[in-house]
Amino acid sequence: MRRALVLVALAITSAVALAFLVPFGAVLREVARDQAFQDAERQAVALAPVLATGGDHQRVQRAIGGTEAGRAGRLAVYLPDGGVVGPARAGAGDVHLATAEVRTAVLPLDGGSALLRPIPLAGGRTALAEVFVPAEALHRGLLRSWAVLAAVGLLLVGGSVLVVDRLAARVVRSATRLADASAALGGGDLTVRVDPSGPRELVEAGRAFNAMADRVRQLLASERELSADLSHRLRTPLTALRLNAEALGDDAAAEQTRQAVDRLEREIDLVIASARRTGPSEDVDTDVAELLRERVEFWSALADDQLRPWNLRGADEPLPVPVSRAELAAAIDSVIGNVFRHTPEETEFVVSVQRNDGVVGVVVEDAGPGVAELSQAVRRGSSSAGSTGLGLDIARRVAEATGGRLSVDRSSLGGARVCLWLWQRPAAPNRSRRRHRRRRR
Repeated sequence: MRRALVLVALAITSAVALAFLVPFGAVLREVARDQAFQDAERQAVALAPVLATGGDHQRVQRAIGGTEAGRAGRLAVYLPDGGVVGPARAGAGDVHLATAEVRTAVLPLDGGSALLRPIPLAGGRTALAEVFVPAEALHRGLLRSWAVLAAVGLLLVGGSVLVVDRLAARVVRSATRLADASAALGGGDLTVRVDPSGPRELVEAGRAFNAMADRVRQLLASERELSADLSHRLRTPLTALRLNAEALGDDAAAEQTRQAVDRLEREIDLVIASARRTGPSEDVDTDVAELLRERVEFWSALADDQLRPWNLRGADEPLPVPVSRAELAAAIDSVIGNVFRHTPEETEFVVSVQRNDGVVGVVVEDAGPGVAELSQAVRRGSSSAGSTGLGLDIARRVAEATGGRLSVDRSSLGGARVCLWLWQRPAAPNRSRRRHRRRRR
């Protein structure tokens, strides 16, 4: 923006300077030419007293030698008796015409011009003075005048560009501060504000930004309080659920129920802590392979009860990604849980890990009926079958938080294929992986 304004100012002031200086330079050229001919005419007229006293050639010759043009050999006099004193350059016809009409004439000659100046004498006679004006005399002092004009033009253009640059810098500085503050707010810094400055429009934009930032901070604070309060209310039924789970006994189903209650309590604590946290979250890394083995082990018990064949592939090497363990676990559980919610029992599913150029993919495939509308599958609230549609939306937000994405398409098993693509930080080099298959117990 600053550069554009400076270029516009440069173009406009240059055009104005040229529109002023070019005609003025032409006027100076005419002035220099007129001055040269006026000087020549003055020297020609200076011979009139000598010519009026008589036509003695010697006296006329001495008078010619007393002039600058005469000493330079550029002055000649045509006497009434037909004699010529000095080096004559004009043609006889031009001399006769100027003498007969008694008017000053200018003749173009090689290397310059000749001024023919009639000098009336007593008795109706007329003498004619010829002054040769060389071409350099017509442009004497013109180069210096043009140089002065060019310097003035450059000074005007440079001054205007400097003034516009200062004004543009003020505008750009205000706009840059506003852009930086917007980027910081988008990055999660809710405390950032701008000091409105610059033109009136930018001042109003700065005030609007501050008002928006205040409103966003208020809305987020209200949302955090609502989330924390809602999570806190869940503790009462969770306590009752824990008491009932403790009374179930010591069999495997009771132990699984108690583990599920413990995990539910940890998740609620995590929601409350996240809702209460006002600062930016810390950068953490989670091992996708290790977490995937844990979550598949958790779901394997339910899969065995429903006679579902299942496989876990590629989760034998550490694969860190910049996502908290709780968030990634929630995303994985939501994707695997969809298999149990939307496919009949005894339906096979496969969980695999893929890695390529710093991207880790968690892929869940099943042999169920698939997804009818693939383009609508990852949209929040678009799920059918009586669900809220929030599961895949949770997974999508986790993937996008790393710069990745969530995709849903047709599986090679015939059902749905959900891919959770996560960017690593930093991108790790490719490593050979061997496929690992866990058999159903």
